[in-house]
Amino acid sequence: MLGNATMQAPDRDDPGSASTSVLFVRGLTKVYGSGPSAVHALQGVDLDLYEGEMTVLLGASGSGKSTLLNIIGGLDAPTEGIVEFRGRDLSGCSDRELTRYRRDSVGFVFQFYNLIASLTAEENVSLVTEIANDPMSPADALEMVGLADRRHHFPSELSGGEQQRVAIARAIAKRPDVLLCDEPTGALDSKTGILVLEAIDRINRQLGATTALITHNMVIADMAHRSITMVDGQIAARQTTAERLAPSDLNW
Repeated sequence: MLGNATMQAPDRDDPGSASTSVLFVRGLTKVYGSGPSAVHALQGVDLDLYEGEMTVLLGASGSGKSTLLNIIGGLDAPTEGIVEFRGRDLSGCSDRELTRYRRDSVGFVFQFYNLIASLTAEENVSLVTEIANDPMSPADALEMVGLADRRHHFPSELSGGEQQRVAIARAIAKRPDVLLCDEPTGALDSKTGILVLEAIDRINRQLGATTALITHNMVIADMAHRSITMVDGQIAARQTTAERLAPSDLNW
């Protein structure tokens, strides 16, 4: 168990008297295929993600973490269950409505950076700001992740950690309500990973983006408000962090 956490009952979240639920999930299931070969990726998940909160999702490969993240991010649809964003039921939204939800309200960061090689860091970020409702400038977004002096560099001229921070700047430049990160440090060494986590932590604290981060590294949970462990498509445990650590203080 994590030394900096206290255990909660595994059946549901405790919102607390002052917490506002940004994402409300109840009875979420996801089944791929049918018959004996069907894969039950999610099996009745209940989850709340709160305003300004950072939550880490832990679990082995195949536990359902990425499936859950994709559904709450509007990239996939559940087989059954409810997903509400600020009281709006996403489960019944059309493809066009989900596209608008992803464009306006959700920032995504993946393990692989998905940058366009022929564009500079600033130009990669501007792909998002050009279609956002109330974006920050690409330069300001890159400054938030510590890359103000690298904004005119192409991806091939940046390290892996710098490329990931460009991807984070691209995700947060539209000022999303929700930031979803799927293994953002999975392809990085520990020193570089800390720099990436510092960027995510800064965004959570300064912008107040509700942040969910998938990782295999249990240590990262110590920088979050809560951690949730998934096993076989279900939430097996929830832990609240007694005192959040700065990324630089993590015992990687």
